[in-house]
Formats: sequence, C-alpha cells, structure tokens
Amino acid sequence: MADYWNMINDEHQTVNANMVLILGVTASGKGRLGFDLAQSIGAEIISIDSMKVYRRMDIGTAKPPREARERVKHHLVDVVEPSDSFSVGTFFDAASDAIEQIKNCEKSIVAVGGTALYIKALLYGLFEGAGSDEQLREQLRARAQIEGLAELHRELTTVDPVAAERIDPNDARRIVRALEVYRITGKPISSFQKQWETRQMKHDWTIIGLRREKADASGLINKRVKKMINAGLVDEVKSLLDEEKPLSRQARCAIGYTEIIDHLNGQTSLEDATELIKVHTRQLAKGQRTWFKTFGDVHWLDIEADEPGERIFERAKALLSCRR
Repeated sequence: MADYWNMINDEHQTVNANMVLILGVTASGKGRLGFDLAQSIGAEIISIDSMKVYRRMDIGTAKPPREARERVKHHLVDVVEPSDSFSVGTFFDAASDAIEQIKNCEKSIVAVGGTALYIKALLYGLFEGAGSDEQLREQLRARAQIEGLAELHRELTTVDPVAAERIDPNDARRIVRALEVYRITGKPISSFQKQWETRQMKHDWTIIGLRREKADASGLINKRVKKMINAGLVDEVKSLLDEEKPLSRQARCAIGYTEIIDHLNGQTSLEDATELIKVHTRQLAKGQRTWFKTFGDVHWLDIEADEPGERIFERAKALLSCRR
C-alpha cells in the first residue's frame, strides 16, 4: 500500500482524468470501479470485452445490469446478435466511433475491460495482419474436434511459446488463429503483435490496473461462477440454443457457455460443468496477467482481500486528482 501512496505523491506524476482506462483480470472489480468513476465525473463507458457485445448473453458475461446502463451510458454492450462474428477489427472501428461521439458531446471517457487484445488495439491501433486461409482454418478446427484442443495448444507451445502463454488453453478461436498465422507466414503471431511495442498511444489515456493476490482473485472467480449458476445461466444457455439462428463459433466458445452446452448435451453433469467453468476462468485470469505484464504506463492499484469497493473508488479518485 505504501508503494501506491508514494506513486501518487510523486511530483513528476501526471494523469489525464478525461480518458481513463481500467483493466484487470476477470472478477477483479473493474466493472464496479468503472461505473463509480464514470458516475462521479459524468463520463460514458466503453466496454472492452469480446463477449459483452452479444445480446442476451448477460449472465455468463457478467454484463452490467440494465439499471447501471440506464444511469451511465455504455458503449459496445449488446451490439451484435449471438449468431454473428465479432473481431478485433470490428471492435476497433466501433470503439473509435464511440470515442469520437463522446468527445463531440464534451464528456469524459472511462474504458473498462479485460480482453487484452482489444485493449492493445484501443491503445495503439491494429497491427498488420497475416491474412487468412479458410480451408486451413477448417482443417485446424477439425483436428481440434478429433485430437482435442489440448493437442493444438501443445503444438502452439512448440511453434509460438509466447502466444501459447497468453492464450487460454480452451480458447479454440485464438489457438486456431495463431496456428493458422504460423502456417501461412512461417512466423509466430506474437512476432506480428510486437508491432505494438514501437507505437505511441493513439490517445492520452490514463491506465489504472487492479491487481489482486492470486488466491484472492481465484476465490472471487469461484464466487462469481456460483452466482452465475444460481442466477440462471443454464436457462440462459437453453434459451440461446433455442433461437432460430445458431450461436456463432465465437459465442459458443465463451467460457461459461461452452461448458453448459456440453452439460445440456448430456456430456457432463451440472456440478462438473460448474467446476470446469471455474477452472477455465482461472486459466483465463492467468493468461490475462501474462498479457498485462506487457502493458506499459499502468498505474497499478494492489487490492487487498475484502477491500470495500468504496475504498478502491477513493484510491482511484486520489490518483486521478494528482497533478504535476
């Protein structure tokens, strides 16, 4: 805690309170902080989450409640159907439009999220891509079905250990994409992503990171998963599967949804599916921590176990009020 106070009292520290980005691993409390800050400074929120974009996928994505979205305007929440695909390029375009709209209204911006690839794009723009090969992608997807996703992740560890460390072992879409890029170019996808390291931020963001001890973070994840199940996650997934248009690959691969789909298909019990969601979410958090280590210029707040949200809010406000 002393390091935090030393940081905000540093006479050379300067921040921009008009464009704030809050990042952290899943269930770290960034959504609550983002809402409190936005309400306090009269800002609008930009969600940086690859799954909150989907309509009717509410419980499993821990989407902000409708009441909160009525009190503070949220961008990039409920913008596409679950049957649609959504890419980092689509996100970048939509987020850029949102930034322009909010600035034109002369309001502040609070961006909140944990999807590291989207955060990188928001901060530094898109990196040069490697093209695509749909036939190759389908071959890799077929292998994942036959050999298991773990086998593809092991292969990725061999050809691109940096990407493998960052990508959750259950994230089929990103594993397939990373192997696709390597097959097409002969270069690891992480080498393309290094283009971000030489770029300047596109806007003057103040980045606040929430950091918890691993055991505390894991405990919060387990509690959140239990809460999701009790709130009706199974019924939400049933309803989505009953819709006329099938779920997109991306939506089906979302943690919480893929496990419940397996349960509804009779492949696992609800108890086992719930435990798998906990495990996969903790693995996601591990990958997020690895990604966030590559981020510079982050004002980290080390959060104590059971620290009240009001206290976290006051600490963030103290950081934003400091000036050179």
